[in-house]
Amino acid sequence: MTRIGVAFNLKPEPLGAPVGATLGGADNETADPIHGDEEPPSNGAGPVRAPRQRPATTGRPDNTVLLQELAADDEYAEWDTAETIDAVVRALSAYGTVIRLEATPDFPERLRAERPDIVFNMAEGSGGKNREAHVPAICEFFDVPYTGSDPLTLSLCLDKSRTKEVLSHYGVATPCFAVLESLDAVDLLSPALRYPLFVKPIHEGSSKGITERNLCQTPADLAAQVEFLLDSYAQPVLVEEYLPGAEFTCAVLGNGSDAAVLPIVAMDFDALPDGAIPVYGFEAKWVWDRPDAPLRIFECPAAIPDSLRRTIESTTLRAYQALGCRDWSRVDVRLDAAGVPNVIEVNPLPGILPNPADNSCFPKAARAAGMSYETLIQSCLALAADRQGLRLRRVRT
Repeated sequence: MTRIGVAFNLKPEPLGAPVGATLGGADNETADPIHGDEEPPSNGAGPVRAPRQRPATTGRPDNTVLLQELAADDEYAEWDTAETIDAVVRALSAYGTVIRLEATPDFPERLRAERPDIVFNMAEGSGGKNREAHVPAICEFFDVPYTGSDPLTLSLCLDKSRTKEVLSHYGVATPCFAVLESLDAVDLLSPALRYPLFVKPIHEGSSKGITERNLCQTPADLAAQVEFLLDSYAQPVLVEEYLPGAEFTCAVLGNGSDAAVLPIVAMDFDALPDGAIPVYGFEAKWVWDRPDAPLRIFECPAAIPDSLRRTIESTTLRAYQALGCRDWSRVDVRLDAAGVPNVIEVNPLPGILPNPADNSCFPKAARAAGMSYETLIQSCLALAADRQGLRLRRVRT
């Protein structure tokens, strides 16, 4: 029987909160259920606990308290909940014995002791710009097959500037950009970059550290937000030209010429409150999306012309291949003013929440393609096994 390891990072419960706790507190009249571990398409972030104050829900509110807590609270935004891990384990158990391998400091010893036939990797890692590469690198050291992209691709895709450099080299459209390592560098920014500009921490996933304030209309806006991000995340800041067009996220399954894009997920920014900027940011995910008033921002399959769909799919697959992605990845695309698809980010460790109510984009695309959650997880395993010459057999029940 096949021994399947599952490598993961378990998201901790909010400090002092029981299982099933809610966001909010005594000074917050509206309590929101804790959101899951999904990574929104290109803009958004998730704290572990709620801010003490709920900002206004329209326009561009003064979210000073919220922003300050965001930097401290979103450390584990990329990690997976017990619900997600359990769902993955159930799906994989159809093909053998599943061994849970939490990516803690004893992971190498446990991997060597358990010696699984293959590892299903969903570990985001902890600490450093190469954190997503830790588990696959250790698997390679012990010659254990694993799912997904290799350490080079995982580190490359977590570095937003290196990702864009590779995409540019291969002729894949991506917004013009610069990297700022200090506040002084703002004054040296190339005049070739045209406002408005959008800023992001350069080595974060799950769109950590991104809010409406990351859209900068003026040099003063830019300096203020760059200073905030440098102080909060202690890493360089990516500055790129803001694209005014529609945004999509594209789930890819497969390898080589067999890689294919699942039904495209589009974002309907008309679902945002009046006055909000058209990005799926912190406010959209954590303030405006409430149990009593869900934010119905996703559309899948995207209602777009076939010609645009084909162009988005082509751009997505070119990015997937250029960056060396394997088995699966999620590619985020936004249209520029001329309607040309540009790649915003590539995520080779996509969010995979099992509950349809959580709006996890990769499972949403899979469902639109007629795949159950279990089939999606098993497909990734099968792709990796086939790529590495490992034969899988379903367990008889």
